[in-house]
Amino acid sequence: MRLLAIETSCDETAAAVMHGPQLLANTIATQEIHQLYGGVVPELASRAHVQRLVPVVQHTLAQARLAPADLDAIAVTYGPGLIGSLLVGVSFAKALALQLGVPLLGVNHMEGHLFSTNIKPAGPEPPFLSLIVSGGHTILTYVRDWGQYEILGQTQDDAAGEAFDKVAKILGLGYPGGPVVEKLAASGNPAAIQFPQARLKNTGARLAFSFSGLKTAVLYYARKLPAAELEKQKADIAASFQLALINALVERVALAQTQFPVRAVALAGGVACNKTLRQAFAPFCAGRDLQLHFPEPIFCTDNAAMIARAAQFHLANGKRSLLTLAPDPGLALA
Repeated sequence: MRLLAIETSCDETAAAVMHGPQLLANTIATQEIHQLYGGVVPELASRAHVQRLVPVVQHTLAQARLAPADLDAIAVTYGPGLIGSLLVGVSFAKALALQLGVPLLGVNHMEGHLFSTNIKPAGPEPPFLSLIVSGGHTILTYVRDWGQYEILGQTQDDAAGEAFDKVAKILGLGYPGGPVVEKLAASGNPAAIQFPQARLKNTGARLAFSFSGLKTAVLYYARKLPAAELEKQKADIAASFQLALINALVERVALAQTQFPVRAVALAGGVACNKTLRQAFAPFCAGRDLQLHFPEPIFCTDNAAMIARAAQFHLANGKRSLLTLAPDPGLALA
């Protein structure tokens, strides 16, 4: 089956074509305009998708050496995400599926991240634990089987990537925050400052995450320093913040693994590009005889290849969407 997938949930206009296990083409157009505002502006994001989606799809099909008539199915992210951005992708996908007379499938963006470690061969096989860490989400999931998921914990406030963005803003580093904080932290001392790590006391939330307190602790610490001293300590602040956040992620996965004796852990989402995060999970997994999986960096951020991979599974099991498919910005992983 030659499958075209479309992803427009936030600020990446993406398309991919898969034929069986082979990824024929993968295109991602990043909207850099949001750097001017220190975060994603929803209206600008949806306008950019309108401008870019057709060229992105045309480029992807050209890379795959296919014409639209060669396609056997269309998949599209229909949530969660920004409603305006989702509308652009869903409307385009529905129109194209109708024109070509091929099946349409709406895909959950978060399930796409679960499949991102299996775009290439040798990915994890269920059951396994998956930690999705991105700008909008921090979700720890038990993947009992493909299509069968149990959310064990998720953020109660800021997502991990959001915390990186806010700390970057506090330190005057720019947007997006993840890469710039990581780069600065490489020259800092992660043990210089003992930032707090939230541990939720409610036993029903022991696997949940909270990063707002950590972000606020960085803000208060930075505010009390004179400008010159803040400049000198920026690298240490970045490294200490990063360590506290990563320790919280590792701790929750470790706790989950005692309750769900899986043999593999998968990291996904934009923050999974962070090398320090990957390095922290390596000895943890090795010490517990766990396989550690993470996607190539290009498949960590929002992309259509992961949507195609998830769609392949559901299409093979007979799932289809009607042309009444509507965007669902608050769609949960189920």
